[in-house]
Amino acid sequence: MITLNTKEQKYLLDTIRTIADFPKKGIQFRDITTLLNNKEALSFLLNHLQERYKNTKLDFIAGAESRGFIFAAMLCARLNVPFVPIRKPKKLPYKTFSCEYELEYGSDTLEIHQDAFNGISNAKVLLVDDLIATGGTAIASCELIQKAGGQCIESCFLLELKDLKGVEKLSSITSVYSILQI
Repeated sequence: MITLNTKEQKYLLDTIRTIADFPKKGIQFRDITTLLNNKEALSFLLNHLQERYKNTKLDFIAGAESRGFIFAAMLCARLNVPFVPIRKPKKLPYKTFSCEYELEYGSDTLEIHQDAFNGISNAKVLLVDDLIATGGTAIASCELIQKAGGQCIESCFLLELKDLKGVEKLSSITSVYSILQI
């Protein structure tokens, strides 16, 4: 499958701002709003993702709350594939499956609608999120996709924090594509 070369990766990485001590002391937060504000970089990223996944027979693209929604929804529009939100508790209005997980700096819960895949058995699902750190959110999202009757064929992240080893944990569950590694 298609990946970016070193120069292209640097181009995108240079559009992402780092904010020290957010949301807690010691965390280096990667602020993607600066990439989203750069129409050339955003278009470049979306063109890359469209090219990578255009021949993949996807039934759905799932986005993890909240920044994953941004990239997943834009990619859905490019590929003409339905979007499935994976949300924080009590944000989805219908019957849900839930999964609790550990974060780099705490714990949380995610939910997915029980009928998220419209009755398609073993729906092929691409999971999209902005960042993978320890892998907790991604692993929980993959578990939810499976509970709802789908199969996560790949998880795609804009950024991978390599030192936190989330990709190593997630790789035992699904294929992983990190566009950028830091």
